[in-house]
Amino acid sequence: MSILLIHTGGTIGMDRTEDGFAPRIGVVEGEVQRLLDDGRVTTPVKVCRLDPLIDSAQATPRDWTRVARTIFEARDDFDSFVVTHGTDTLAYTAGALCLSLPGLRKAVIVTGSMLPLTVEGNDGQKNLFDALSVVRDAAPGVQVQFAGHLLHGARIRKSHSHAFDAFRDVPSAEPPVVAARTPGLIELREQNVGMLSVTPGPSADLVGFAAENCDGLVLRCFGSGTAPDTPELRAALARAYQKQVPVVAVSQCPEGGMRLGTYAAGKVMRDTGVVDGRDMSPEMAFAKMQFSLTKFTDFEARRAYLAASQCGEMTT
Repeated sequence: MSILLIHTGGTIGMDRTEDGFAPRIGVVEGEVQRLLDDGRVTTPVKVCRLDPLIDSAQATPRDWTRVARTIFEARDDFDSFVVTHGTDTLAYTAGALCLSLPGLRKAVIVTGSMLPLTVEGNDGQKNLFDALSVVRDAAPGVQVQFAGHLLHGARIRKSHSHAFDAFRDVPSAEPPVVAARTPGLIELREQNVGMLSVTPGPSADLVGFAAENCDGLVLRCFGSGTAPDTPELRAALARAYQKQVPVVAVSQCPEGGMRLGTYAAGKVMRDTGVVDGRDMSPEMAFAKMQFSLTKFTDFEARRAYLAASQCGEMTT
């Protein structure tokens, strides 16, 4: 059995510079070698560094495809995969990998840390060791190993900005992989996707601008799916529908999700063709919108894709 570790950058592989922490070549590679030399990890591990290493705040959908392509092209040469990644956008990448690799037959574990391996008392050593340990017996699909927890790759979100136990997920019986007869790779064409939050007295001009200029829109709503039903917001969402710009709504609440139709205040979205994202996270909704726009040209096909669970990312 062998493991391919794909190192993308992020806090786990950073060191101090005069400008602050930044990725440094050799940090993750050195820790992997130490674990092998100490006999704590007995499975052969090859490290593949994706240059240039980046802070995950700089990650884009192109980087999601870069990681997915590396896994897909090495699928017959390795038994499992570990991806080291920065925590700021780790949830986006994990969700995107779930959608990028339909029919995935191998385990992919994404991990990172809140403190670099170069800092005393860091959490990177434990997270990296845990990821290399659990990946050997993990089920096929994309999961996240962090702070002692193995989390569903399509249902996680970063819930704390600096605590070691920084991620939460919503349990799902559905595996974090798109079902397919044979392994495949979906390479994104990066789309202009906007994400807007509903606020008290919202500026409908922002929604209207997004409808005119974005390819797709994620709308973060109040509670279980409400928004102010104003003529301005109604006109903006109607314009998006007219222009065939898909809109998916998710809740601003980190738990519980939403159900359009529970309250009359959600009628503006039901009347204008907004897709109910139910309990999907905003991170996953953003990634899923990118894939809907890449996979389909038909407006209704895009909406149907957004409305259906693909890999356990929403409760059916």
